[in-house]
Amino acid sequence: MAELVLVRHGQASFGADDYDKLSELGWRQSRWLGEYFADRGAAFDYVMLGSLRRHAQTLDGIAQGMGSAFQGEADARLNEYDSDTLLRAYEGTRGGGRVLPQGGDRREHFRILREALYAWTDGTLLSGNPDGAPLEPFAEFRGRVLAALDSLRARPAKRVLVVSSGGPIATILTEVLGMPLRGVVDLNLQTRNTGITELQAGANRIQCVSFNNVPHLDRPDRAGALTYS
Repeated sequence: MAELVLVRHGQASFGADDYDKLSELGWRQSRWLGEYFADRGAAFDYVMLGSLRRHAQTLDGIAQGMGSAFQGEADARLNEYDSDTLLRAYEGTRGGGRVLPQGGDRREHFRILREALYAWTDGTLLSGNPDGAPLEPFAEFRGRVLAALDSLRARPAKRVLVVSSGGPIATILTEVLGMPLRGVVDLNLQTRNTGITELQAGANRIQCVSFNNVPHLDRPDRAGALTYS
């Protein structure tokens, strides 16, 4: 029986020109998680991560907190969907009008993102956005994530650390729990930065032990460190 420890990346740079890098808080979240692992003597036989910068930076922060180095294998199948392309495709589906308000209102952004994600999982989005960028179909996204899960399960390692994003983690958990496909959206938008999801995987069965835990943030002096984006 292998233990898979799935970690969502630390807080990225929402609203910045380049989202794909950790904020200063994201770095701290990652280091705190590494310290938590070190305090409990955690060790990993194998490390896999997506190929995005925020995944690598999160793993670096964890390693700093643990006081050790990791040789993680990057696998692009664990990368997040392209939310910008998805939202633009949703605009096209809605008739080309702009769906996101100016000013970067976070609550409104995620309300509209939820609508777009539901349409994506339902298969009702256009194939690309008005600017011509192709949209990865949900079936392809789901297929690549689950293929990455299969490759993890095939490895002989007993304890595996996986650093990825909310969408892939939610996709894996929706499959494990046998939820409807829209569960990917609901779980994704509840996934906390550096949240831990634990799975037990045997030869013929995989089950969820815990979802979205942040014990390294559960301290009075870290009350403002719980984030979702």
